[in-house]
Amino acid sequence: MSSYDVTLEWVGGPTRTIGIDERETVLEAAQRAGTPLPYGCRTGACGTCVGRLLAVDGTASVDADAAEDGIDVADAFAYRREPRALKPRHRDDGYVLLCIATPETACRVAVGSQVQSELVDNPWK
Repeated sequence: MSSYDVTLEWVGGPTRTIGIDERETVLEAAQRAGTPLPYGCRTGACGTCVGRLLAVDGTASVDADAAEDGIDVADAFAYRREPRALKPRHRDDGYVLLCIATPETACRVAVGSQVQSELVDNPWK
């Protein structure tokens, strides 16, 4: 059975690395480890649990040119079901729904309410 270390980084706050079993979502593993993350529906429909991928398996930080750098952010997580709260452009920008996402590699993820506000700040962008 595989497991991956995922580092959760709160914007302007603490950082916590947790080991996540291949059958666990990031949210489930965080709760098991006593690390509170925001969540709502637990089905990928509300977006409350959104995180933003920062780096994959020791690579440089993920940015807008990640695809040019050989980093495929879509391969960092698998989903238990379709992430309805994310538009394709959000997924391309590295956003991930932690309630239904299981890691496919070690990575760093920005978490917390500020990440959610990035996603919903301007509905027209």
